[in-house]
Amino acid sequence: MPMFITLGNLTDQGIRNYQDSPKRVKAFKDLVEGMGGKVHNVYWTLGQYDLVAIVEAPDDQMAAAIAVKQASLGNVRMLTMPAFGMDEIQKIIKAAD
Repeated sequence: MPMFITLGNLTDQGIRNYQDSPKRVKAFKDLVEGMGGKVHNVYWTLGQYDLVAIVEAPDDQMAAAIAVKQASLGNVRMLTMPAFGMDEIQKIIKAAD
């Protein structure tokens, strides 16, 4: 399954309810699994982004659907990017030659 890196920033609502953050991550994992994906990990970070998630999804469309559904809850704004592992990048390099 394709891998994605999701960067998140808490909204004003998300900050007001920061105590619920662990519960929201559990709900995010349930959402992703319910849509056929898998959350490898979620990290709370300092700096430009508040959260980083490593997620597998069946395809780009499902990754986008997950991001839209999660963002619709109003606690986090998300930026989702495809991520390529070593095997995938070697295929990309070979295809580019």
